[in-house]
Amino acid sequence: MHIQEWLETVPAISVYVLVGVVIGLESLGIPLPGEIVLISAALLAAGHDGINPWILGACATAGAVIGDSIGYAIGRKGGRPLLAWLGGRFPRHFGESQIAMAERSFQKWGMWAVFFGRFVALLRIFAGPLAGVLHMPYWKFLTANVLGGIAWAGGTTAVIYSVGVVAEAWLKRFSYLGLALAVLIGLASMLILKNRAKKAAAQSTAESAPASVPVAD
Repeated sequence: MHIQEWLETVPAISVYVLVGVVIGLESLGIPLPGEIVLISAALLAAGHDGINPWILGACATAGAVIGDSIGYAIGRKGGRPLLAWLGGRFPRHFGESQIAMAERSFQKWGMWAVFFGRFVALLRIFAGPLAGVLHMPYWKFLTANVLGGIAWAGGTTAVIYSVGVVAEAWLKRFSYLGLALAVLIGLASMLILKNRAKKAAAQSTAESAPASVPVAD
């Protein structure tokens, strides 16, 4: 069966549930490709009359807000030992350098780190649990969480869906190219963040290292 014909048979409810669950789990702190799933679903909605972009955006937003809130609760209860445990299980995502970069972002930006972190792959995973670990006041976290979830999930759905409607014929022919480009952009951003994380960890280590005391003659 042709791929487009198969996609036409996908029930809309399954798409809504998949997007909400994947984004919710990613926001909770589990490394999953939430952004790629959302982009793929928005592209599918552009060529699938049965998928409502408003409902899709609402499900994505709900998953983001609920997942982040659960992550906050887990982080507040688990504290630093939770980060150490996650570092052992997911060293590429919760290693010392990544945590150092995320903590510096929170110390510098506060609740704005939660809002803007929604748009950055690495911080999107960290935002909820780390805000809980650092005991950020919940009302601040919730405000940034809701606004960031609406702006990221709703905005991404609206933009990708609009592009899909305007360029439907092009996207039908080159949809995989578009997805491949999205993946490459995501990988590039992760490499940049990884490099910044290493620099942040090195700077943090240098600042915390005790100053050398000269030996008296």
